[in-house]
Amino acid sequence: MMETSSPRSVVLIHGLWYGAVSLALVGRRLRKRSFETHAFGYPTLRQSLPANAAALREFIAKLDLDQVDLVGHSLGGLVILRMLDEYGDIPPGRVVLLGSPVHGSAVARRVAERRYFRPLVGQARAALEAGFSHAPAGRETGIIAGSRSIGVGRIFGGLSEPNDGTVSLAECRLEGADECILPVTHTGLVVAPSVVRAAARFLTEGKF
Repeated sequence: MMETSSPRSVVLIHGLWYGAVSLALVGRRLRKRSFETHAFGYPTLRQSLPANAAALREFIAKLDLDQVDLVGHSLGGLVILRMLDEYGDIPPGRVVLLGSPVHGSAVARRVAERRYFRPLVGQARAALEAGFSHAPAGRETGIIAGSRSIGVGRIFGGLSEPNDGTVSLAECRLEGADECILPVTHTGLVVAPSVVRAAARFLTEGKF
């Protein structure tokens, strides 16, 4: 009798200004591809990156999984990387970052320079102005970046080309990570079917 393998478990982590519902479509499409999904919600403006990373770790621990893949959009990817940097007890799995500014965000810096706009980044300011130098050790990591330049970056400026209108490709690239560039905007990273196809391929095979 042929054995059936268990579905891969995936935790979805949303980005700045978004809520867990923003990844509902991604989750639905992944479930159609036989993944098991869990959405993690957190206060993007009111809580620091370390605090959100600790909350994500607690969320994963309560799921009691032997394996967990992590998919993060924008700031959500930074929460993932911070958690994996801080804690060594996360179950094994792969990581996919969707438009995450791992080298810091030029747009966030521009916003923070204007006193009246600083509340738009809140406690996420420090995370969005800093960054990470390499992919997490021992985890296959892939980045999906957009190249359709429509978004807030056109208002505040400071973005290099190519970019998704909010985050540039240069800000997304991470040493040791595979990458996939698609013709979508920053918001398109959570709605375009092509993004889910690429993410599912990486979660299954460890490469794009």
